Amino acid sequence: MTVAEAVGRALAALGCRQVFGVVGSGNFVVTRALAEAGAGFVAARHETAAVTMADAYARVSGEVGVASVHQGPGFTNALTGLTEAAKSRTPLVLLAGDTSAAAVRSNFRIDQAAMAAAAGAVPERVHTAASALADVTRAFRRAALERRAVALMLPLDVQAAPDPPDGAAPAAPAPVTRTRPDAGAVAAAADLLARAERPAIVAGRGAVLAGAREALEDLAGLTGAVLATSALGNGLFAGQPYGLGIAGGFASPVAADLLRGADLVLAAGASLNMWTTRHGALVGPGATVVQIDCEVDAIGAHRPVDLGVVGDVGETARELAAALRARGHAATGYRTPEVAARIAAGRWRDQPYADGGTADTIDPRTLSIHLDRILPPERALAIDSGHFMGWPAMYIDVPDPQGFVFTQAFQSIGLGLAGAIGAAVARPDRVTVAALGDGGALMAAGEIETVGRLGLPLLVVVYNDAAYGAEVHHFGPQGEPLDIVRFPDTDIAALGRAAGAEGVTVRRVEDLAAVERWVADRSGPLVVDAKVTPTVVAEWLSEAFRAH
Repeated sequence: MTVAEAVGRALAALGCRQVFGVVGSGNFVVTRALAEAGAGFVAARHETAAVTMADAYARVSGEVGVASVHQGPGFTNALTGLTEAAKSRTPLVLLAGDTSAAAVRSNFRIDQAAMAAAAGAVPERVHTAASALADVTRAFRRAALERRAVALMLPLDVQAAPDPPDGAAPAAPAPVTRTRPDAGAVAAAADLLARAERPAIVAGRGAVLAGAREALEDLAGLTGAVLATSALGNGLFAGQPYGLGIAGGFASPVAADLLRGADLVLAAGASLNMWTTRHGALVGPGATVVQIDCEVDAIGAHRPVDLGVVGDVGETARELAAALRARGHAATGYRTPEVAARIAAGRWRDQPYADGGTADTIDPRTLSIHLDRILPPERALAIDSGHFMGWPAMYIDVPDPQGFVFTQAFQSIGLGLAGAIGAAVARPDRVTVAALGDGGALMAAGEIETVGRLGLPLLVVVYNDAAYGAEVHHFGPQGEPLDIVRFPDTDIAALGRAAGAEGVTVRRVEDLAAVERWVADRSGPLVVDAKVTPTVVAEWLSEAFRAH
């Protein structure tokens, strides 16, 4: 057995059940060994797509994502996806072939470790045949326990070396005890919560990872708080009568008003960055801000806070609730029938709007509202980046955080389709929807073939305005010429059919009957080329323009 084969088998032993990749000579053997050891393999058409599939798979499944690429151009092609995963703190291992130590003139030779570090990932290496299993175990452990994207370099000369016969089988990383908060910090936070009259809890991905829904709902019930999430926490409080949905630019007018009126904001595993707070506008000028996070450097990273509590979100919420109960505290706060009625009637789909549809185009809000009605409750929604992205996020519900894949940490377009593929592989029991703009869809057009080849029951919805819409709405009002960001209309439905999927063009609500038929059957993928009205400006983008 070679080191490459041993590395593949070791990764399977560590828990890798699925790998995504683009295979070349530099990663062929290790990828084949992983598959032969029982891991499923999905061949992508581009390396960044392979990494993003692994990223989404990790977010939805809770496992470490694994991707595999060739050295040199294979690695550089993977960098955008690797950067997104690194910024999102996704537990991921990127297996990357690397040039042999002596191949100093190889045309593939670049400093891959430096490039990985520049992207925010952790560079690791299989150094020798003797250290290979220890190196692989270390890389996997760092990805799993530190929640980091790790690029594991596999030099060709080391890959080809014989594996030492007496290497010990690697052990999967042991679970780590959750961080308990300091008792004094809990008491101080309880003091602030006890004085609050209109508290709001904003939960982020830290709350999702901690499994803190029940603990936070219990704390909110004691204090009379409304509940909101960051985008990465979307779905955490699905079905909660005092749940406001996503905070920030995606917040409905009712949600924004209640958040602005809160006299205490408790950030639970949420960073309170400019997107979550709508550039600071959703935190009232006199509001007390308490932040809970398991990492010290996250406290106050994006805005000043009155109190920071370092600890696991679930553990901290439970201890806060216990402290308040010990005092006999129970408050009505925001939890009145009037507020519940406002929330129930104040979702985005309940807001009146003048439908901008024409004979040839459908209003993107109308499209999103009808898609939400057509889709079954058990769904997953993966959204690309761009002007369109607010509409699916605001109008299409998800059942839980694992039903929402939002690759926005790097704000690159072109990742949404790959994210949907990774989510669909992780949860084949759900209807997965890829919500894309035409720019991102065409950037990732090769992966439409991946969808068709795999026969995934995936719904690809392209909000097609034949433009880079964000730039149109940014620079158009300034009188700038827009010919460089507008394009001739593309028949994306035809691209879908050419790649082995069904394809349909949607210009009016009646055309969505094809989606209803697909939902009832789901025998393969469907590409929906929705010709959306290009003059409708997304609410979140208007808010961002106003903030600047």
